[in-house]
Amino acid sequence: MAEEKKRTRRANGESAIYLGQDGRWHARVPMGYKDDGTPYRRHLTRPTRKELVEEVRRLEKQRDEGSARQPGKPWTVEKWLLHWVEDIAKPVVSENTYDGYEVAVRVHLVPSVGKHRIDRLEPEHLESLYRRMQSSGSKAATAHQAHRTIRTALGEAVRRGHAGKNAAALAKPPRMEEEETEVEPYSVEEVQRLLLQVNKRRNSARWMLALALGLRQGETLGLRWSDVDLDNEYLKLRRNRLRPRYEHGCGEASPCERKAGYCPERVQVRRETKNTKSRAGRRAVPLPGPLVAMLRSHAEEQARERGAAGDLWTESDYVFTKPLGGPLSPNTDYHDWKRLLEDAKVRDGRLHDARHTAATVLMLLGIPDRVIDQIMGWEAGTSARMRARYLHVPDAMLKDVARKIAEAIWGPPETASVDKDQNNEG
Repeated sequence: MAEEKKRTRRANGESAIYLGQDGRWHARVPMGYKDDGTPYRRHLTRPTRKELVEEVRRLEKQRDEGSARQPGKPWTVEKWLLHWVEDIAKPVVSENTYDGYEVAVRVHLVPSVGKHRIDRLEPEHLESLYRRMQSSGSKAATAHQAHRTIRTALGEAVRRGHAGKNAAALAKPPRMEEEETEVEPYSVEEVQRLLLQVNKRRNSARWMLALALGLRQGETLGLRWSDVDLDNEYLKLRRNRLRPRYEHGCGEASPCERKAGYCPERVQVRRETKNTKSRAGRRAVPLPGPLVAMLRSHAEEQARERGAAGDLWTESDYVFTKPLGGPLSPNTDYHDWKRLLEDAKVRDGRLHDARHTAATVLMLLGIPDRVIDQIMGWEAGTSARMRARYLHVPDAMLKDVARKIAEAIWGPPETASVDKDQNNEG
């Protein structure tokens, strides 16, 4: 026992175990180095040597796997999430992705689980949060966004050694049930009613690009004349229009006391467009003849507007602009769509439903899947899943299939009727 109490020189990386004067067993486990380069050792103590050895082996395994907590004061969930979203995620993700992360962190995660230490956060804490979110009226998709955000953030914490496990990777998010609005493309008759109204409006070609070719809102509003080849009847999609973001420009001395977007001196702090993030999104799309004619007419009308506006015109290369030039706001575009539906007496729907409509029409025309994928901008690895989501089989097509099945099994209607009469006579 006396020899066991002695501290002996250990090889580098080897843990020291000894019996202290307090009657408990102690260990010093080398865990690497601190930020300043000095060695970092964790101190453990247990009442028996057996318990201590088990704990030392567990900690050494975590150290060797890279999952042990790093030196320093443990991170709280709040401190880590705020650091992660601003200093780690923001510089490398798109503006839209950052916005989703930031809202999930600020509105849902920090107020609910922010006080926990990240190494003590449990899956049950998160599952309870998701249930509370839904009980208070949040949709399952909102809870999923919070789940994806903290799963990504904690994954980075584990990789950096600030946490030993990712509690969000173990938590079960709420079930996502596809909403009925996901499968509501407009019928050909509804598209024709919309076309009648579209021809009466400014920027009419904008809506037909959505209904006929399925272009996303950001793709259409980010389209420039340099991307359009009317002679060869195609356009290239390369960038997306971003939602504007503003900061106050009025100054603290005389604040306007309005939201930043309504400040008279507001300052735009977000770029107008970003390049399409995927290779499939950067694509060439063929233009039907009527759309070519609409775009030619639109170019002439835009030239007349430019001449009438004179010095008030904001010069840009955008295909679709405000009355005095400059890019269209996605919010304005959304309200224009709603007014179009109302004027055409077509049921209310999302702008994205126009994309479902275009994909379904392409299927009904018998366009090969590979061509549909290119027009819609779907990645090869996800195209089958996207087709399952976007291509909707109309009732008329289902009835036609039922008719063909009936003819194949029971014969044409005339034959089936004769067979039925013969059976009744028998």
